[in-house]
Amino acid sequence: MNPTPPTQVSFAQAEYEKKKKRTRREVFLEKMEQVVPWTRLTEVIEPHYPKSGKRGRPPIGLERMLRMYFVQQWYGLADEAVEDAIYDSQALRNFMGIDLSRQSVPDATTLMGFRHLLEANDLTKAMLVEVNVMLMERGLLMTKGTLVDATLIAAPSSTKNKEHGRDPEMHQAKKGNQWHFGMKAHIGVDKDSGLVHTLTTTAANVSDISQTAALLHGQESDVWADAGYVGVEKREEVQQALNTNEQTVQWHVAKRRSTIEKLADGWQKSMAQAYEKLKAQVRSRVEHPFHVVKNIFKYKKTRYKGLAKNDAQLNVLFALSNLYMVRAELRP
Repeated sequence: MNPTPPTQVSFAQAEYEKKKKRTRREVFLEKMEQVVPWTRLTEVIEPHYPKSGKRGRPPIGLERMLRMYFVQQWYGLADEAVEDAIYDSQALRNFMGIDLSRQSVPDATTLMGFRHLLEANDLTKAMLVEVNVMLMERGLLMTKGTLVDATLIAAPSSTKNKEHGRDPEMHQAKKGNQWHFGMKAHIGVDKDSGLVHTLTTTAANVSDISQTAALLHGQESDVWADAGYVGVEKREEVQQALNTNEQTVQWHVAKRRSTIEKLADGWQKSMAQAYEKLKAQVRSRVEHPFHVVKNIFKYKKTRYKGLAKNDAQLNVLFALSNLYMVRAELRP
């Protein structure tokens, strides 16, 4: 279901093909072209996508809009900025199958409407599920171990806007000696592959431990977490989730640093420190999806107001990060 390439090559494309150096953008887009399950994702969206009617302008091809939406996520662009970027970049136009001599780039309003369609029908959550189903079929997900963690994502704190106020669904939370305003992304990650299988989104002041039950897929035999989850196995909602699935879980929760420091110097303290180091090495895999989303896809601050819209964006970002992390295994 790739966009149909033009039958004739334009002068701009011909000149572009003659250049010798391949840019990093070209290499990245070529890899993602090969690993994104385009057919499966368009089948998720297609029942909700507007059909051609007798009146009005016919809708733009679904896959082309999905490609434009993914370009927006990969490069952290606003609606108007992604439209301009596609006009400016031959690599992006090739990725979308657009020849400017034959068709124009979908405008920012069309992209906004497509994004609202995904949000209104929870289709980004469905896309994360579909990507994970494909990865399970390939044997890349899912094992009996889960890592849980959360990260703070900043929201604009300025009140210089029409309402003269901050986003009411965002809150502030203190981490260390610093206050942060925004939200949290809580993820459940596959122990062996480091891929995200579950996501919840909350305001920044919601505790990490309160979301644990929602991050378990129900088949775990081991769960790893940092010191913020101390006592998680005693929480009622966690016990109910495990009892429902009749699953016995071994918890590997980091001890608080103060607990280790209180131990007397000797072999017991050395053994405790070594064991904590081993747990930290396993737990470190949970940071990889955060790195991809924040540093490679440039998602360090919320773009939209309200938790629902940002949750929708995070679902598709983590779906794309899963594909990016196993691109070597998925490429033909």
